[in-house]
Amino acid sequence: MVSSIRGRVLAVCFAIGIVFSTVSWTTNAAIAQTITVDAAPSHVANTFSPVSSLGAAIDRLRTGTPDHLLTDPVLKEILGAGWQTVTYRQNTELMVEAWHWNPNGTWSDAEKQQGYFVGNAEPTAEMIRHSWAAPLPHRGFSRGDGNGWSRLTDGDTKSYWKSNPYLTKAFTGEDDSLHPQWVMIDLGSKVPLNAIRIAWAEPYAKRYSVQFWTGELEPFYDGTTKGTWQTFPLGTITEGKGGTVTLKLVSWMIPVRYLRIWMTESSNTCDSHDSGKHVPADKRNCVGYAINELYAGALSADGEFNDYVTHFPSRSQTVTWPSSVDPWHAASDMDESRGDQVGFDFFFTSGVTRGLPTMVPIAMLYSTPEDAANEIAYLYKRHYPISWIEMGEEADGQHMLPEDYGALYVQFATAIHRLVPEAKLGGPPFEGTFDDVEVWPDAAGKVSWIGRFFDYLKAHGRLSDFTFFSFEHYPYQDKSTYSWADLYAEPEYVRHIVQVWKDNGLPPNIPFFMTEGNIGGGAGVSNVKGALWLADYVGSMMTAGAGATYYFHYMPSPGHWGAYPLLLLDEHYNLISYPPQYMASQVITKEWVQPIDAPHKLFKVSSDVTDAAGTLLVTAYAVERPDGEWSVMLVNRDQFNDHAVKVVFNDAGTGRDRHFSGQVDRVTFGSAEYKWHEAEGGHADPDGSSFRSGDRGHADPDGPPSRSKVNGGAETFYKLPMASITVLRGSVGDQ
Repeated sequence: MVSSIRGRVLAVCFAIGIVFSTVSWTTNAAIAQTITVDAAPSHVANTFSPVSSLGAAIDRLRTGTPDHLLTDPVLKEILGAGWQTVTYRQNTELMVEAWHWNPNGTWSDAEKQQGYFVGNAEPTAEMIRHSWAAPLPHRGFSRGDGNGWSRLTDGDTKSYWKSNPYLTKAFTGEDDSLHPQWVMIDLGSKVPLNAIRIAWAEPYAKRYSVQFWTGELEPFYDGTTKGTWQTFPLGTITEGKGGTVTLKLVSWMIPVRYLRIWMTESSNTCDSHDSGKHVPADKRNCVGYAINELYAGALSADGEFNDYVTHFPSRSQTVTWPSSVDPWHAASDMDESRGDQVGFDFFFTSGVTRGLPTMVPIAMLYSTPEDAANEIAYLYKRHYPISWIEMGEEADGQHMLPEDYGALYVQFATAIHRLVPEAKLGGPPFEGTFDDVEVWPDAAGKVSWIGRFFDYLKAHGRLSDFTFFSFEHYPYQDKSTYSWADLYAEPEYVRHIVQVWKDNGLPPNIPFFMTEGNIGGGAGVSNVKGALWLADYVGSMMTAGAGATYYFHYMPSPGHWGAYPLLLLDEHYNLISYPPQYMASQVITKEWVQPIDAPHKLFKVSSDVTDAAGTLLVTAYAVERPDGEWSVMLVNRDQFNDHAVKVVFNDAGTGRDRHFSGQVDRVTFGSAEYKWHEAEGGHADPDGSSFRSGDRGHADPDGPPSRSKVNGGAETFYKLPMASITVLRGSVGDQ
């Protein structure tokens, strides 16, 4: 509980000045175990600067909140966590929206204020303080972020889904059969059927196949390689004529849950936005595929069609998924209530970037190359420091095939580099995942998304346009709660996923970044679980060789405490409390490392602190800092027991063991420094893993970390309190 912020600051300053030389923080217990730092100079695992490598991520914010969050006093508290560089996240693509990064720009159909919007590249005296987005009217997704629904099963025969024109020969230069577009229907459970009805819009598919999924699991994620798409016996169409067609797919009934329409040749006729209205026509309106409505069911012998699809303009409809969506939209589609992507000028001048080079995104899945290029040109003309440019957002989560992402990547890279040749591009970024992202096999049977994407760039001679690889990390995103023991898996999750990327073709000279992540799931404010995870994660990711890692959620949500807030604010933006991850952030960014732009050498560490089952209870991460001190961050993940450890710095090349010498600074944050007290009527999960949004309580104490000094030496045992993060920092001698 923040009973007095001023009192906290005084307490911290007072604690720093006290030297504890008692034996209360050291012990000669016989059960002490060993932390061994592989300190051979040739064994540096990673070299990084905290200023460019330990950052935080800023996403789209609730409408009306940026003016409060990106100004003092809240901004000062946010920056106090110690994260340095930032990455600007691009949420509108997850919502299937067209992002207007600049409210000023031009429409392809200027008269009607509709079509394809391109933001102005030239800065003006007016600051871009806010930016908004438009839900796409030709959406084919029934699921995903936001509350949008598919036009394929909305019951409106005048609305339609349309594929992205930038994936057609007119823009890729490749035959359309190399970028097949598709829509999928999920009937919810297996039902016997033998027919489909397709109400085609313009342009329609001349050549297509209707297929069903043979696997028991869904065709994405878990089931991707556990089934195949099989074309119905009568499901191949080679001379499609458009209109509304009812197709008998088989002469008997087949139990089916998932259907797919696989389209490989377009009529290239113009849609409703350009049916003879413009001379010459905008070719984007006249390529790809469009469908008004889909129906699936049973066709009787007398020709009566029984439809199993639920048609409704909401998420209550039968679920559909498309390969892509046309970014066409109108000014009337703009919706400011869905969140503020924070105007770039406000973002860069607010102070949240600390003036450091920033990773920025471009919209790519639902945008145009010209708009993306103008965005980057605008930022460079403003002389804002830009480090990297992330191309699109979570294409894998939107089930985009890697060849389609590659085709867009090449077009957008060409447009950006035409205006800003020095821009450093990369991506994708992947959703958080435990393993390789797999997609339906290509002709060669290859299923690795990243492997096939790299193959596409290499085949087109464009691998040089790819300068970094990015992904997100949410190990428990899909779990509402979990046990304390789930913390133990984190270092292996990190090691494994990084190795997966390398095994599937990530070039060794390409840096990789975790651009957005947190524990996910039930890591609330009621205990220090999220804090321990954060320290273990950052140490693991940097040990694995990451170029940078970015903490998320950096921006607190006033009045909504959520799963893992950085700060607790009330509805009026007043500070309530510092949650565990805020304290952990400070330990990582201000104690473990020096918050300066100078190289830190990170070394691998081994630990033999295990339980009877062999579970590793204490992990550790060691850096040699620019100030000459060694700093070891130790995470005691044992929820109920303290541990006493020796710390050894081993040089295998010389055979020498060294140890901390002289006085060692010791900083600890854990369950003793943070205790949650539920408000009357409030409740946490039974294992204390999460505190539900809407409930109230307070922490007392809620930090600060405890500080002491310990006399180092070969025989010194360092006590690690249960459920805690401890930093030991000092000189290493030859004792």
